Amino acid sequence: MSENQQEICPVCQVKIVDGDKVLFSSGHPGTRAKLWARVCQYVQKQGCINQEPDVVGTVKPEDYYNPDIS
Repeated sequence: MSENQQEICPVCQVKIVDGDKVLFSSGHPGTRAKLWARVCQYVQKQGCINQEPDVVGTVKPEDYYNPDIS
């Protein structure tokens, strides 16, 4: 069995496993699209590994932060 590929963003320290599974510091795992919608689009720091649209993928409305959703 091969080990999971893991990247750690040098800017926010988020772990990305197997290319698209994002392990946030709290809450459920998400996708690169969710990470971009909630963090990366605002940070804009050199070194962020989640800025390329082809890698981020399609961002859906539910990827953005919405405090009204339980």
